[in-house]
Amino acid sequence: MLFQCLLWVTVRKGSLKLITADGKARVYGDTTPPHITIKLHNKKLEWSLGLNPHLKIGEAYVNGTLTIEEGDLYNLLHLLLTNYDATGDKSPFHWPEHFDRFFTWLGRLNTPHRAQNNIEFHYDMPDKLYSFFLDPDRQYSCGYFTDMSNSLGEAQLDKKRHIAAKLLLDGIGLNILDIGSGWGGLGLYLAREANCQVKGVTLSVNQYKISQERAAMMGLTKSCQFALQDYRQESGPYDRIVSVGMFEHVGKRNYNEFFTHVRRLLADDGVCLLHSIGRYGVPCPVNPFIRKHIFPGSYLPTLSEVMESIDRCGLFTTDVEILRLHYAETLHRWIKRIHQHRDEIVRLFGEPLYRKWEFYFISCELGFRLGYLMVFQIQLCKQLDAVPLTRDYMAEWEQTHKSEHPHSRRASLKEI
Repeated sequence: MLFQCLLWVTVRKGSLKLITADGKARVYGDTTPPHITIKLHNKKLEWSLGLNPHLKIGEAYVNGTLTIEEGDLYNLLHLLLTNYDATGDKSPFHWPEHFDRFFTWLGRLNTPHRAQNNIEFHYDMPDKLYSFFLDPDRQYSCGYFTDMSNSLGEAQLDKKRHIAAKLLLDGIGLNILDIGSGWGGLGLYLAREANCQVKGVTLSVNQYKISQERAAMMGLTKSCQFALQDYRQESGPYDRIVSVGMFEHVGKRNYNEFFTHVRRLLADDGVCLLHSIGRYGVPCPVNPFIRKHIFPGSYLPTLSEVMESIDRCGLFTTDVEILRLHYAETLHRWIKRIHQHRDEIVRLFGEPLYRKWEFYFISCELGFRLGYLMVFQIQLCKQLDAVPLTRDYMAEWEQTHKSEHPHSRRASLKEI
């Protein structure tokens, strides 16, 4: 059948044993480790897997029509992805991508209404689900691992400090806009650590409510406010703009609009820090399973796509940093946490949801480990002299704020 043909052409290293719905078995690869066995429980599945493996393998795993009899999900996806990468464009696994590019292009208009619906689809899940894998500060983006032995909470605190250092926060009473403020952790950190006035905007009702509660609990309602609104409704100007984990939802067709609004909202001597997942290589659509079941409307850009829009919109790029394996390490820790809470997640939300998030996390971790994905941080200004000529101020700020508050790490980890 078609799926068997795909495996025969693609799987050259390792050992993948396929047991079809009628009980027949065949081994693909060179019989070297790892040894993986999968079983199909539906005859029609062989055709759907062949026509769209990028989508249907994940869906079949989630609904239980594809089970892993030997090995685990990480082993299976690692074997498929490494073999897929080795074939280049020759593998039939690439066939569906041409159609996927077209349909992705059709869905990229990011109107405020569509943006609201996309955010609600993912971020307004029951809050208990996120508590099973996120750190106490609810940072739903990659941590910053200054030491690989650091806990997830420590890495997320270091990430916030690293971002704050790039915002050049030595001024008194700076006005900051946080676009896509999540559960409020970054905004609250900036308000408390740098004595700034912060406004965070989000389209998630759940995140907005929790952010408000956290600000009240910490006594920061005057210095850190949150709003349930689209960033395009803001008037500005702001001394600083920061956006972490929101740009992935903008869509390539809307980059010019995004950076035009950033330029409009930013003060003449202001600084913006953009933190986003990106990809290496040539531009291509988001994995269809992720786009359909996890993040509808998402798109992960290459740096070339982002830089083109930045230049066109009249902003200066003053610093770029690529965070390579930091997100892989973050996802690895999230995976361990959902595995630890598997029984509770299944009891509350069902086996299919657990499998869906497991597939999502593992496929993303492998994307970072195998060199498809990365995270970039881009510092932007309207004036070339808005930031110092060297990067020394970043390291100095981080070191100062780490040493001045030796208990801030421990305190942060105790928060909601």
